[in-house]
Amino acid sequence: MLTNLQTRDVETLVHPYTHLAKLRETGPLVLERANGIHVYDVDGKAYIEGLSGLWCTALGYGNEEVVEAAASQMRKLSFTHLFGGKSHDPAIELAEKLKEMAPVPISKVFFAGSGSEANDSQIKLVWYMNNALGRPQKKKIISRQRAYHGVTIASGSLTGLPANHTDFDLPIAGILHTAAPYYYRGAEPGESEDDFATRLAGELEALILKEGPETVAAFIAEPVMGAGGVIVPPASYFPKIMAVCRKYDVYMIADEVICAFGRLGSAFGAPVLGYLPDSISVAKALSSAYFPIAAVMVPEVMHQALLDQSRKIGSFGHGFTYSGHPVGAAVALKVLEIYQRDKIFEQAAAKAPQFQARLKALADHPLVGEARGVGLIGAVEMVADKVTKRAFDPKAGVGAKAMAIAQEEGVLIRSLGDAVAVCPPLIITPAQIDELFDRLTRTLDRTLDWVKRENLFPA
Repeated sequence: MLTNLQTRDVETLVHPYTHLAKLRETGPLVLERANGIHVYDVDGKAYIEGLSGLWCTALGYGNEEVVEAAASQMRKLSFTHLFGGKSHDPAIELAEKLKEMAPVPISKVFFAGSGSEANDSQIKLVWYMNNALGRPQKKKIISRQRAYHGVTIASGSLTGLPANHTDFDLPIAGILHTAAPYYYRGAEPGESEDDFATRLAGELEALILKEGPETVAAFIAEPVMGAGGVIVPPASYFPKIMAVCRKYDVYMIADEVICAFGRLGSAFGAPVLGYLPDSISVAKALSSAYFPIAAVMVPEVMHQALLDQSRKIGSFGHGFTYSGHPVGAAVALKVLEIYQRDKIFEQAAAKAPQFQARLKALADHPLVGEARGVGLIGAVEMVADKVTKRAFDPKAGVGAKAMAIAQEEGVLIRSLGDAVAVCPPLIITPAQIDELFDRLTRTLDRTLDWVKRENLFPA
């Protein structure tokens, strides 16, 4: 029996990434408040927010400094925009700070409202730049299978997940996909991680040559793939991929929407994986999700192309109402200040060994085929047969069942097929890390019992 709030919900809202038909029967989990790493439902039950909301609440909930930064900016200048040459201090200072923090030389910063908008803008800017450089055929963008880069028509095309394409008529023309660095599922028998990386780099080169290097504009990648299953590439993967891209003058984009700002124990994830891009997309932890804000970090070669086009056309015809929103910029500045002052990235790096040890220990569980991760992010992939890596029938919904059991155990995680992901706020304490994994272990035990009752293991 649905509560009044649940009934009102199912009669009014369309929920993203939700089985909408089932939701009408079960109703949503209605959350009311939050503090630190915990969120509370309308009945007062506490949950460890095991996925930082959606990979984003790095500082957890209820940080009064961040709240006051937003309130103070709202009182001072609640809104203005950057159109037509207007500006304001928070946007200027935030752009300066991002340039200072960047792992590669960055010339300018373009602000947006979400990671989807940032990656959509990356596509447009690459096309725009190549037109300015007299390369009108160099427009194809290569993404990867299992990638997640957003849900607009263009960024959703970059995303390499079937549910984001099926019946949405995606991907659009000019967006290509190469293999994901998913060693657990993609390696051939006896193939080492380095050989696997070499093969994937060779497949990328073959794709570029097949399409024609003069037509391939860019390659986009998350340092660690998030929604695709928390896929951590082999150590040599990105250096090999970079060599191919440089060989054929393919512009490299790092989608740091999940990895940036401490998730891997550093300001940016790409250098941790040996990836030095041309441009960078950031969002999520940029404001610790206290306000929607994202950014595209633009190199000088692209900035010069924008200048040339502006002289030619008379205007740079791209931007959003909320590009550089003063409240979002002020919030992001305060968040970045806290990261630096409180050494949040260093603390995350210090807690990563404990987190990864507890995660990797789950590989011994009878239900788990692989436990993988880096920094304070990870996933466990459940399988029907540990030896053969046989997957469960997708219709069995093992991942979804595990997520539901975890909720009963008081931890919010996310199922990605039959993998469940964990990505807690960076402020999580060592004791809370243990509590998170204790609850996750009980979740796996209960899921195993359910799998046995449902006779889902192979005969």
